[in-house]
Amino acid sequence: MELIESLQGFVSENLSLLLPVDQAWQPSDYLPDLTAGDWAEQLTRFRDSARCLPDDLLVVLVGNMITEEALPNYAVSLEHIAKDPTGTTDTPWAQWLRGWTAEENRHGDLLNAYLRLTGRVDMHSIELTIHHLIKNGFQKGWDNDYGGLIYAAFQERATRITHGNVGRLAAARGEENLAKICRKIAGDETRHETFYTRVIGQVMEQDPEAGVLAYRAMLKGTIAMPGRLMFDGKDSDLFDNFGAATQRIGAYTFADYGAIIAHLNEAWGVAYRSLSGKAARAQDQICRQPERYRLLVEEVASRLADRPQARFSWVNDAQA
Repeated sequence: MELIESLQGFVSENLSLLLPVDQAWQPSDYLPDLTAGDWAEQLTRFRDSARCLPDDLLVVLVGNMITEEALPNYAVSLEHIAKDPTGTTDTPWAQWLRGWTAEENRHGDLLNAYLRLTGRVDMHSIELTIHHLIKNGFQKGWDNDYGGLIYAAFQERATRITHGNVGRLAAARGEENLAKICRKIAGDETRHETFYTRVIGQVMEQDPEAGVLAYRAMLKGTIAMPGRLMFDGKDSDLFDNFGAATQRIGAYTFADYGAIIAHLNEAWGVAYRSLSGKAARAQDQICRQPERYRLLVEEVASRLADRPQARFSWVNDAQA
């Protein structure tokens, strides 16, 4: 924690990765204007455009939205780093966490409104799932302060990839409204990823042994996905089924997971650190991870092909 607190100046220099509020996009920018005189026509065009989306893509979009809506759990998990007891503390770390939370909050709001207005999904089931997920909490995959920041760097890149891929799939179907929404959200995730990656870069420079050990601990049991405790009141395997659907359509795959590790290894110069003992062994294991995942891609794809599709209450029990 001492090193993290010493980075206040570095964090201050990177607060520019947050957009000024008056320059940031808002959910209403990408939705029908229900106060306009032609609101009914706008809404009809909006709903017609979404008719081309297949059920499996909607399932992935819903799962992504639900994960975004559990933001309170993620913000709380980083509060001990920000040390913002009054909620208005002026330190750079506190300013970052509040600004990051404010920007992230728009993601769930926009995707929720988009899905509601399309009329394509069962919003009551989705709302139950969001309620359960926030109530069930968030299983942190780390046991020290570096771990939370490493996790954030990994997850921001993972969500950028997922939203970006969903946007491309939507565009290929002709649904440009959703494509624009996903591009905007992915843009936010890119800036947030840059921040957390830079912070851990400082950790690796100043405390490489502990940084590498924290990184290895994070990867040891695989990165715990933020929505893993989602539940719709019916399907006890909901998150696993959602994950399978996500892989099937190519929104986020086993190969993407390995590629993120390879990217972070390079960004943090893991292979080039001069380490010894446990840290050196952890370094070697981390550097072998991307190839390990690459070799398992075909096996995972084969297992996925043999797995039957599940029914999702989110899309009126359609299969995906």
